[in-house]
Amino acid sequence: MNHALEGILVIELGTVLTAPLAGMMLADLGARVIKVEHPNGGDPFRRHAGKLYSPHFASYNRNKESIQLDLQSEAGKAELLALLARADVLLENYRPGVMARLGLTEAALNDINPRLVWCSITGFGSEGPYADRPCYDAVALGLSGLASLMLDPAQPAMNGPTISDNITGMYASYGILGALMQRHRTGKGARVEVNMLEASIAFSPEGFAQYTRLGAVPTPQTRVAISQSHAFPCADGRLVAVHLSSVEKFWQAFVAVIERPDLLEDSRFLTPELRTRHYAELNQDVARTFRTRTRDEWCERLARSDVPFSPVNTIPEVMEDPQVRQLRTFYEIAHPEHGKMIGIHRPVSIDGARGPTTRAAPVLGEHSAAIRAEFKLG
Repeated sequence: MNHALEGILVIELGTVLTAPLAGMMLADLGARVIKVEHPNGGDPFRRHAGKLYSPHFASYNRNKESIQLDLQSEAGKAELLALLARADVLLENYRPGVMARLGLTEAALNDINPRLVWCSITGFGSEGPYADRPCYDAVALGLSGLASLMLDPAQPAMNGPTISDNITGMYASYGILGALMQRHRTGKGARVEVNMLEASIAFSPEGFAQYTRLGAVPTPQTRVAISQSHAFPCADGRLVAVHLSSVEKFWQAFVAVIERPDLLEDSRFLTPELRTRHYAELNQDVARTFRTRTRDEWCERLARSDVPFSPVNTIPEVMEDPQVRQLRTFYEIAHPEHGKMIGIHRPVSIDGARGPTTRAAPVLGEHSAAIRAEFKLG
């Protein structure tokens, strides 16, 4: 079948996460993505854990081709320009100034391909007091305010997956798609610029609205208190999450499930506003009740009611969850060198199709010879 971006050629000069994620999202929509890698080791994410084919690299580079080019050499730059002359998209996440030092200015790229969409991902933008600083996930989380909504100031500890990196890659692919649609109308390429700082700020706008409109400075508890989101440990040490929102029927059903009618009469919890104000007290009180049964027992009881809930699944539990299995979220593919690989379908179907699933992430330089022959490089 034809895929949404079939016929679109993307040249990715991406390393680690932001640009590789954006490139993978485009590949998952059917674009042909050629990843240009340094001859000495390629994308640093390859070496994160696993002999140039780490799980981290494989997770963000499926459905791509790999060619090794030395962009410090004149021959390598010439080969890159030959690829870009036929490309639809250039995707890179170098620091500001690197592309210009390589001779890849906007004017130079426009001369060889005026229809090229060039997406540049940076940490803080191309100008300003922080423009030349290195930026990684924790840096963007801290500067954007997102970390202040997640960290306990009394016991600060970074936890969980990358957030700012992933957000930025998603916004980059969104910008590229918009620029391709504009090109369809105008026939001209475009410069798309995305930075991790602004992407992270844009990802969570409600905190800024609370501050600018209400004068309230959000804390890690603000959003969960308003939405009445809780995670309770059960008798077996496993967790159950509930999200009661402000819908009264959810609160009524929840109280019935946990057999705590006294909560309906407690003056601290009579209204959604009061439950928000006394969120911590409610959480502590109900947590004692949840410790009286196992997670499976609570899930069985909650499933019979109209309460938004879920077990807090571990990664292995997610893969065995009946709903996830019904959705066929994961797929298996055989890699000629690394054996069985498990991929994750893009979470978007178009006319019932979920995108190409034929290629695992490439080994370093896997397609160099074929691409050189096709594009008559060197």
